[in-house]
Amino acid sequence: MSLESIFLVAGGLGLFLFGMKMMSGGIELIAGERLQSILQKATSNRVFAVIVGILATIAINSSTATTIMTVSFVNSGLMNLTQAIGIILGANVGTTFSAQLIAFRIDTVAPLFIFVGIIMYLFVKKRSIKNIGYVILGFGILFFGITVMGTPLRGIADQPGFNAMLTAFENPFLALVAGFAFTAVVQSSSATMGLLVTMHLNGVPIPFETSAFIILGTNIGTSITTVLASIPANRQSKRAALFHIMFDIIGSAVFGTLVFVFPAILQWFQHTWAETARQVAMFHTLYNFATMFLILPFIGPVAKLMEKIVPLKADGADRTYEKKLMYLDSADAKLLQSPGVAVLNAHLELCRMGKIANENLKLALEAFFQKDVEKARKVVENEDILNYLNHSISAKLVWINNMRLSIHEAKKVGEMFRTLSDMERIGDHAENIAEYTVVIAEGNLRFTEAAIEELKELSEVTVALAVKAMEVFERQDEPSLSQIVALEDEVDELSVDFIENHIERLKEEACAPQSGVFFTDMITDLERCADHANNIAFTIIPEKAKKAKRLEHKQAQQKSL
Repeated sequence: MSLESIFLVAGGLGLFLFGMKMMSGGIELIAGERLQSILQKATSNRVFAVIVGILATIAINSSTATTIMTVSFVNSGLMNLTQAIGIILGANVGTTFSAQLIAFRIDTVAPLFIFVGIIMYLFVKKRSIKNIGYVILGFGILFFGITVMGTPLRGIADQPGFNAMLTAFENPFLALVAGFAFTAVVQSSSATMGLLVTMHLNGVPIPFETSAFIILGTNIGTSITTVLASIPANRQSKRAALFHIMFDIIGSAVFGTLVFVFPAILQWFQHTWAETARQVAMFHTLYNFATMFLILPFIGPVAKLMEKIVPLKADGADRTYEKKLMYLDSADAKLLQSPGVAVLNAHLELCRMGKIANENLKLALEAFFQKDVEKARKVVENEDILNYLNHSISAKLVWINNMRLSIHEAKKVGEMFRTLSDMERIGDHAENIAEYTVVIAEGNLRFTEAAIEELKELSEVTVALAVKAMEVFERQDEPSLSQIVALEDEVDELSVDFIENHIERLKEEACAPQSGVFFTDMITDLERCADHANNIAFTIIPEKAKKAKRLEHKQAQQKSL
């Protein structure tokens, strides 16, 4: 085989992989958020979860992307293990679609797809049309890569070295290992299957039995990516990844044994379909359907088995206050390959930081009213965690912002920067309140009963607003925004009333001036916390809608009066 032929095969394979990546990325831009929403809504109904897994994988042409997304959802608590198992079973079936498509020999029209795609991508200004053009371009490049590989692959059969390699691969175990190794390296079973079907299309004399065992190895190889993605994730994610690799290993072992013991199984494929490329594609599809139907009735028991194999850690420690990222960890690169998953994980990280900020505000207020200096010091320690999260999440958001994001995702990331700042400021005001506590305790300062009651009332409303704002942000609960507006208005009204009351107390000399300074500072801090909480809640809707929502609330208030 000449050096030129080697280069052509390598270049064609590169185009094939690049086209596949373009297709997956483009489709995710077009439908990524809808796809995530559908995946999250996969109920405990195992059949529905399987169908979702099949359709999602066909849509983005990547079982790896689907399973990575699934592991991410399990890690974040948005999906349980039973749902994840159903989706993984469906993803294994959905990934067979690409091999079936390649076997139809549509590579001859690849240049037309490239031409149409490049015209749409370069010369149409509308973003949605450009994204569709990007997908079509990727589709064309994928099949053009098959065309490029065609001629040199046809000449491979005459090479003594290749024939010797085929003789070696007559050993089923070596064929299985070859499929596993190649898939693990390229991290795509679709790529391995695409190359295998292409070789058959171009007359490369690979025995069907060898191809069958390569396919079995391919299924195991594609699960390696899921395992790697689960390493830094929680125990539930590890259970999902363990199921994926055990399912593929056991399925390959069972069906490999059946094929080896009963050669008539392979003969049936050869008699049913004339073309070897179609035989390979159909074996891939039917094998995955068979393994899916084998496991489908036992998803519940299998989930319980995974829980026993990977039990929860005995200490059950709450990791919320760990000084590290939980969803955007640098070691968790596999979970961040998809822009959609990266944006989702950034949202989860912000939710975690917001809860810490709110808990710190509650703790600071407890310290103030109880005059507990130890609690005040704990608030300062927690503020150090918030500062760490602020810098770390901000750096990750910059990185995510440079990814190929959809318009909606780009806007969402922009809002996240502002939300991050608001959460950090709530933490700062909590720290201020903790510092007042220490000074007041050391100086033995006193407040009037009326002042304390006013501060308690304002604190309760502020905390209620902060907690509700985080719930709205976490769940993207737009209907609850009217409650946020009402609570913020109440904080503003109470702040004005209590400052006026304080001025009257100062005139009557019922309150010491030094204590009065801390009173007004507390009012200011609580009012600012309410403002920041309001900002956090309203990031879930566009700027124009924010003004409309506030106007709607004011009009409702006026009517009630």
